Amino acid sequence: MLEKTTRMNYLYDFYHSLLTPKQQSYMSLYYLDDFSLGEIAEEYDVSRQAVYDNIKRTEAMLEEYEEKLLLFHKFQERMKLLRNVKELLNEDDPSKLAMLEAVAELENLD
Repeated sequence: MLEKTTRMNYLYDFYHSLLTPKQQSYMSLYYLDDFSLGEIAEEYDVSRQAVYDNIKRTEAMLEEYEEKLLLFHKFQERMKLLRNVKELLNEDDPSKLAMLEAVAELENLD
C-alpha cells in the first residue's frame, strides 16, 4: 500500500494540472493530507462511494497519462543516472569515459 501511495503521489505531482479541480482536490485530500473516504465525502456532502469512484477513475487516468508521457519513468531513470554519476565522482580516479557515457545517457532521456 505504501508503494502505491508513493507512486500516486509522484503521478499526482507530475500530472495534477491535467485533472479537474474536483479530481485535484479529492486526490490531494486522500493521498497528500491522508483524509479518509468518509472525511472527504463529508467535506463535499457526497457519498463515500462517489468519492471512491472518483479517486479510482482519477488513479486510472494518472496511470494512462504516465503510460503515454512517461514523465515519472524518465524521472526515475534520471535519478538513477545521477546516483551513478555521484558514485563515479566519489571514486579516487573516476573514468572519464564512464562519466561521458553517463552524461550521454542523461541527454538521451529527453
